[in-house]
Amino acid sequence: MSPLNKPDTTVADGIHAMVPREQMHPSARKLRDVYAMTPGAPLFQKEFGYFCLDEWRKQGLDAQADLPREFCFDEPATVNLGGLGWCEPGYWPFFEEKVLEVQGPYEIVQDFAGRHVKCFAGRRSGFMPEYVDHVLKDRKTWEEQCLWRLDPEAPGRFDKLPQYMAVATAAPRQGKLIVQRIAGAGMYLRAMLGVENMMLAFYDMPDVIHDAMRAWLKLAQAVTARHQQQVTLDEVFFAEDICYNHGSLVSPSIFAEFFFPYYQELLKGIRARQLDPSRHLYVQVDTDGFCVPVIDLYHRAIGLDVMSPFEVASGCDVVEIGRQFPYLVMSGGIDKRVLARGPKAIDEMLDRILPVMRARGGYTPTCDHGVPAEVTLANYRYYRQRALDLGSR
Repeated sequence: MSPLNKPDTTVADGIHAMVPREQMHPSARKLRDVYAMTPGAPLFQKEFGYFCLDEWRKQGLDAQADLPREFCFDEPATVNLGGLGWCEPGYWPFFEEKVLEVQGPYEIVQDFAGRHVKCFAGRRSGFMPEYVDHVLKDRKTWEEQCLWRLDPEAPGRFDKLPQYMAVATAAPRQGKLIVQRIAGAGMYLRAMLGVENMMLAFYDMPDVIHDAMRAWLKLAQAVTARHQQQVTLDEVFFAEDICYNHGSLVSPSIFAEFFFPYYQELLKGIRARQLDPSRHLYVQVDTDGFCVPVIDLYHRAIGLDVMSPFEVASGCDVVEIGRQFPYLVMSGGIDKRVLARGPKAIDEMLDRILPVMRARGGYTPTCDHGVPAEVTLANYRYYRQRALDLGSR
């Protein structure tokens, strides 16, 4: 039989080829419309996270409440693959978690990433701790404390692979997006060094930083290759946090030397391994702070096409940024401070943002970080109703 007459054996299972739209889960159709930047499409409804649940329970929220149902969020449309860290490196094994010192109502704790953090005694989550010390200081600490924990062949690293890949291989049949989450270069380095020491290290020990990035790349290639034996990735999502309130922590030349060559090599490998080579691979970067100066850098260097969460207090205005970068899929940009002010302020904010962004397409409204305790349950419920009114009808 000639190649022209050979039957098409591609299986539309969501892995080797995309399933038909009518076969997709409603949430998957909705999110894929967002990623396709479909003008006027209903807004996908989700939230970034919560730092307010203890207070809300005092205000009447049932301790057992199903938050997605409580606040009318869309069902999940993604399956997230891990193994490569997020706000910390993809260590295996982790560092021992232990109390190092008690200081009255506080403790100095070594966390699972080796950092020494100051937190409330007996409570290590739900707030931002004070970072006291970090593990990477020089080549000796890199080799003795960090490098071996990034070995792709470390015993036990893939022990849970069968369980989570069973979920990942079933989801594409419903059109759900498979997302590989990765601690990006900025997040990875600052978790080992601390922010200030990271910025100095680019100049003081560039050889160690390049070694660290080579280890990052080797691990990321190995983990994604294992995942890609069974699924096609829809998105690579980098946790980066490379911006503060006035812009980037590092210069374009630092990006060009220490970040982008490793990103480019990783993405080249991922694209070459896709079981569905026709699939567009979305690249998302998460960074707090004023992100506008880095958007075009990431777009030109690695094909950035999704970003979050657009922190308003740092000067991010999703309406203006959406106009400036018409190719950009966006998530976030709802000012957590305004949610604390009550219905009138909430109306003014949402009436300015949601109709414009829905008409543009490619936008998902969420708080620009975790919802803080200052936002009352009543105000949040009001916000959610208005977001549904403007985003779904």
